[in-house]
Amino acid sequence: MFSFSQKTKRRRGIILSSEGWKRLSYAQRRSEKEQNGSISYTLEDLNEMTGLSAHTLTKVRRQRSPVDKQTLEYYFQAFGLTLEEEDYTKPIPEVETNGSQTKGELEPKSVNSLAFEPSLPEGQVSLQSKLYVDRGSSESSCFKTVMQAGSLIRIKAPRRMGKSSLMARIVNHAAQEGYKTVFLSLQMADRSILQDLDKFLQWFSASVGLAMHLPNRMDGYWDELFGSKISCKIYFEQYLLAKTNQPVVLALDDVDYLFDYPELADEFFGLLRAWHEQAKNSGVWQKLRLVVAHSTEVYIPLNVNKSPFNVGIPIELEPFTASQVEHLAEQYDLDWSIQATEQLMQVVDGQPYLIQLGLYSLWQEQSDLASLLEQAIAGTGIYADHLQRLSWTLEKDSPLAKALQKVVNSSDSVELELLQAFKLESLGLVKLQGNQAVSSCNLYTNYFRDRLN
Repeated sequence: MFSFSQKTKRRRGIILSSEGWKRLSYAQRRSEKEQNGSISYTLEDLNEMTGLSAHTLTKVRRQRSPVDKQTLEYYFQAFGLTLEEEDYTKPIPEVETNGSQTKGELEPKSVNSLAFEPSLPEGQVSLQSKLYVDRGSSESSCFKTVMQAGSLIRIKAPRRMGKSSLMARIVNHAAQEGYKTVFLSLQMADRSILQDLDKFLQWFSASVGLAMHLPNRMDGYWDELFGSKISCKIYFEQYLLAKTNQPVVLALDDVDYLFDYPELADEFFGLLRAWHEQAKNSGVWQKLRLVVAHSTEVYIPLNVNKSPFNVGIPIELEPFTASQVEHLAEQYDLDWSIQATEQLMQVVDGQPYLIQLGLYSLWQEQSDLASLLEQAIAGTGIYADHLQRLSWTLEKDSPLAKALQKVVNSSDSVELELLQAFKLESLGLVKLQGNQAVSSCNLYTNYFRDRLN
């Protein structure tokens, strides 16, 4: 029995009626078949087609939160439909409880109604999100280590495993302790900058200074006579670090982006290692704490004494466990079970992005679990866009595609050339033990077995 108050909250706007949703769904499916190769439109696709935000699209599709009439008109027009009166209705009033039941045609609050509005999983999980999965002892170890003078944390995991989300929390933890923090992705450097060590180190130094809210003083510290690395060291030592009394946490994401520029990488990584070593002796360098994240093993030759990848604290992010998946399903307020966890993980293993995307789709009520998994195996539905992007990457690299073809066609682990193995691991497509590779999950195995053959 549900208890309701006698006071009703007025809800302005309209929602789709059952008839309107049927018409819209049919038109969308027809468009997907005719215009998109039967691949379901993503929220990004619908955003481009309708001009409506992902948040608004979600409200419309869930048929609970009211929107204005023009919003529905835009959605219908995108599929060649005209909004009719039977396509929408007024929402059922919400009510407040006071221990007594109110008579009338009122519905209880949906079991899927959340106190927050989840967004489409992509990139870093925001600091405020309840959908972030704590990494347990690895996370607490990072929080402890970043407080130590001259520390270095190395986070390794394939793409979309949660590196940036963990780094953001390390940086936030340090900021709450009063530290200066800098979060910099090396993918932000232009290719022309990566062709020249001097340009890159100037870009790097200026970017760190900008994040620390310090004006560019490069001209006063950069000296051709000393060269780029000494100039960069002086700029940090005598300016960036000297200008603050606080420790500075420098979080560098996507450092493996430099692996395609081996000469630059050798010099830059050697510089980071030297700074880490100097922190053992020099007071000013003890202010600097480094956090670096990369998607795969280092596949360029680095002098063992110059590499930052064999010192500091290593952190490897693992796939979600069954209990973590169940906790996440609980946050989405889904009607979930142990069997549901097993069924989902049988297809996508514990891949964080794939798990989040699947649960998000179920929360949106785009499909039930059985339909979601059936579509996943067929390469359609919520995972279609992600799979297509991976296909495009492989199309541009024939040796990489052939290496993956070997993996998905074998029931055992396959030995690959080291470079191909590391690149596939970086994409999240395979798991490695040495240079022996197996497919990361059945979703990838089934999808690419069909397409690569």
